[in-house]
Amino acid sequence: MPSNPVELVIFDCDGVLVDSEPIYVEVDAVIMADMGVPFTEAEIIEHFVGSSTETYTAIVEERLGRPLEKGWHQPYEHLYEAAFLDRLTEVDGITETLARLTTPFCLASNSTHDSIRRSLEITALTPHFEGRVFSATDVPRGKPAPDLFLHAAATLGVAPADCAVVEDSPYGVQAARAAGMRVFGYAGGLIPATRLQGPNTVIFDDMRSLPDLLTARSLA
Repeated sequence: MPSNPVELVIFDCDGVLVDSEPIYVEVDAVIMADMGVPFTEAEIIEHFVGSSTETYTAIVEERLGRPLEKGWHQPYEHLYEAAFLDRLTEVDGITETLARLTTPFCLASNSTHDSIRRSLEITALTPHFEGRVFSATDVPRGKPAPDLFLHAAATLGVAPADCAVVEDSPYGVQAARAAGMRVFGYAGGLIPATRLQGPNTVIFDDMRSLPDLLTARSLA
């Protein structure tokens, strides 16, 4: 992994800032069953966690055997809303981590701006990311394409090689590598470390350790 100092830390949202992935898995299972195309919890974790809307839709269409109309997911949004309001929390240690970081940071997620805003408001993380939130809806392709991370870096005036991405899904890790950025794979959630490992990647499972890991890599 490069040893030049990190000038920008790019955080994913779901599973990195907010502990939303178990909620998504639970609600996705309900939705898929309602549509007559049930997925197991293991399948949802493997295929859906961290995916873009386009990827998610394509997987469902393949299982369903027909195209889905635009906006097919909208009637189910209230299920996520209710579940998030009821029990969404921040990822353990993230507030302490953000307070300790001396390097500029931002957020780049495959979720929509509305979904990101909801998650940040519920967990009181909004003040940390004012004016520095990027969504896959801002670019032609979401993760695993590198577009979103490159867009965030360009907007904030930082070269890709000077960025570090904090991700918890294979889609996000792949996107960060494709963007030429350093990766810090958070394995404290649903995705096992083995699915995040690879070149230019540090695996960790305690969010509180991130500031020290960033400093260690910059001084290596």
